[in-house]
Amino acid sequence: MSATLTVWKFPTPSGADTAITTLENLQKQELITVHDAAIVSWMDGAKKPKTRQLHNLAGVGALGGAFWGLLFGLLFFVPLLGAAIGAGIGALTGSLTDVGIDDDFIKGVRDKVTPGTSALFVLTSDATVDRVHEAFAGQSGELVSTNLSHEEERQLREVFAE
Repeated sequence: MSATLTVWKFPTPSGADTAITTLENLQKQELITVHDAAIVSWMDGAKKPKTRQLHNLAGVGALGGAFWGLLFGLLFFVPLLGAAIGAGIGALTGSLTDVGIDDDFIKGVRDKVTPGTSALFVLTSDATVDRVHEAFAGQSGELVSTNLSHEEERQLREVFAE
């Protein structure tokens, strides 16, 4: 089983919450397996976003709070990545690169997830892509990042492009 980490950005602070309901329904229908998920919701005017792990969706392959804490710390609260990282953090960030989270990922998400938006971070496998696409129709989510191969990513973007 290879899991896919995707980041979906929504144009409102509550958009990702709506997507969660859709994801839960898809999982109940066994059209996708959700291993873990987290939400970032950023109100207009707030200095930083609210983040939360979705324990109700987390499965056996859950990444855990430490993963999400580190990821969201890197994305939204740490100004200079390379400057003051200790050996422990360095080792953890090394393991992040193994799942496709590198400087490009961080910059891409940082540039897109801004005040007034929200994002859904989800680790999935076994998705029935066309059915997943139908379920998300009209929710205006934008795929910001994924660790899929370029071909898989192209196919996913194609399916979700209206």
